[in-house]
Amino acid sequence: MNEQKKSGFMIPEDQRQNWWSIALVWIGAMICVSSLMAGGLLGSGMTLGTCVIAILIGFGIVCFYMCFVGIQGCDTGLPTAVMAGGALGEMGGKYVVSTILALSCIGWFGIQAGVCGASFSSMMAEMTGYSIPAWLSSIVWGAIMVSTACFGFKGLKWLNYIAVPLLIIVLIYGLYVAFVNNDGAEAIANYTPATPMPMVTAISLTIGSFAVGGSIAADYCRFAKNRGDVIKSSVVGVLPSGLLILLIGAMLSIITGQYDISVVLTAAGVPAIGLIALIAATWTTNVTNAYSGGLSLSVLLGLDEKRSRVCTAVAGLVGTVLAAVGIMSHFEAFLSLLCAFVPAFVGVMIADYWVLCKGKKENFKIRSGVYGPGMIAFVIGAFVACLTGGTFTYFPALASLNVPFFVGPVNGVVVSMILYLIFVKLAKK
Repeated sequence: MNEQKKSGFMIPEDQRQNWWSIALVWIGAMICVSSLMAGGLLGSGMTLGTCVIAILIGFGIVCFYMCFVGIQGCDTGLPTAVMAGGALGEMGGKYVVSTILALSCIGWFGIQAGVCGASFSSMMAEMTGYSIPAWLSSIVWGAIMVSTACFGFKGLKWLNYIAVPLLIIVLIYGLYVAFVNNDGAEAIANYTPATPMPMVTAISLTIGSFAVGGSIAADYCRFAKNRGDVIKSSVVGVLPSGLLILLIGAMLSIITGQYDISVVLTAAGVPAIGLIALIAATWTTNVTNAYSGGLSLSVLLGLDEKRSRVCTAVAGLVGTVLAAVGIMSHFEAFLSLLCAFVPAFVGVMIADYWVLCKGKKENFKIRSGVYGPGMIAFVIGAFVACLTGGTFTYFPALASLNVPFFVGPVNGVVVSMILYLIFVKLAKK
């Protein structure tokens, strides 16, 4: 019996999708308020030319490792949390990786729903004079978003077919409004950052904005028809959209001092368009959080693909409730720590499938129990990612442990990959 059947996750041939459908999911995930914020931070410390270089290098690195993870997902038909059982053991993948991914996705769903709810209430009050409690807006929009995710990949696909073109039009229009109202061309031509941002910091910021997205590539690329479609959907879905959204955030920051497109459009007298942009951007990103969170929760609870929709609903509703009661803002440091852990287990997965299994699905197997070499390599890689990526800054008691070096998530991938191969060889001896 193959690994798909044993895990309860299998993608039949008739459910495989064309590469453009998967690319649209990635584009929808990329276009969000947090990406605009990352672009705004880049714009505050770099010229547009150096921003472009940093963005292309950063997302190029993400695309590189997400293609490896995505192709393995396409080959095996398995989501990331299940595939991790090859390098970490079934129990390691089930209880460690699934927990990290589930908490990360549920947490970020809650934060996005909270931001959307608060902004929706604020903008409606400005437009109509009627005040809607932010917690109520968070519940309503959170419920709408999770209902879309419960339809599975088809729900994500059709949402993005509609929302992505609309979002791109609104973003370009918002940038045009900012240029016209603020003499944008002159502002950009004369711009010199007050405090220049180092290129390595900019690359790290870019990678960090989509590190988790690249790590869960298998959740979506398992629907691809072949390896070539994985590469096309990943590169086309991430690089152009990532460059566009971060550059828009950078230009808005330079021209208006404000990265948020919805705020810019509201100030320009078109709040309705700004509201559409805010909701659509949050929606397309949050359905991926709910979907992947539900998959990871299914693996954690020992459920199969058929019952993952229930887990998707639970994941989204838990995130919505946390957003409504206003406590998610207190967990951002904890979520940042979890996100630093994610690339490290990607390293051991890549080493296991592409080096030990030679990239052949017939050589891949999910190990029973907890696999020591994989778990040790993962833990050390995660620590290195936190140590060198500035993650401990969020925790005052551990801030002295920070040792900035290159790009934290990349360091975690490389260290865990190398250590895994060494530990496996030692274990055999």
